[in-house]
Amino acid sequence: GEAIAMNLREMFSFKVPIICTVIGEGGSGGALGIGIGDSMLMLEYAVYTVATPEACAAILWKNSHKSLEAAEALKITSSDLKLLGIIDDIVNEPVGGSQADPLLAASNLKQKLIYHLKLLLRFSDDQRLKNRYNKFRQMGTFYEY
Repeated sequence: GEAIAMNLREMFSFKVPIICTVIGEGGSGGALGIGIGDSMLMLEYAVYTVATPEACAAILWKNSHKSLEAAEALKITSSDLKLLGIIDDIVNEPVGGSQADPLLAASNLKQKLIYHLKLLLRFSDDQRLKNRYNKFRQMGTFYEY
């Protein structure tokens, strides 16, 4: 836990643009620890979560077989996380996933990285730090209907 906290503190202090990308399965505190960035990208079929669905189900219902229910509740997909404001952009993947056409997947990722880097370079270092801080202060807020 301490190593993750130190990493979070350091990531918030960097004055360079930081673009984080989830390319597969990002889970637990370690994944969250490397998710401090100005822009957070995620491959279309990747997952990003504080706990695996199996662990969540075991904690909530004492039954890891309810992992599908837990996965739905956790909102771990790129589309869910985009709606929640956790990630900033979804990188389209080829049909069948990135492994089906690695060159196309890499090209799609490259285009998004260039786009977000150009956006981030428009800000001064101080403004980028302020934006990064504000972005993470807003996470976890939600509205009930």
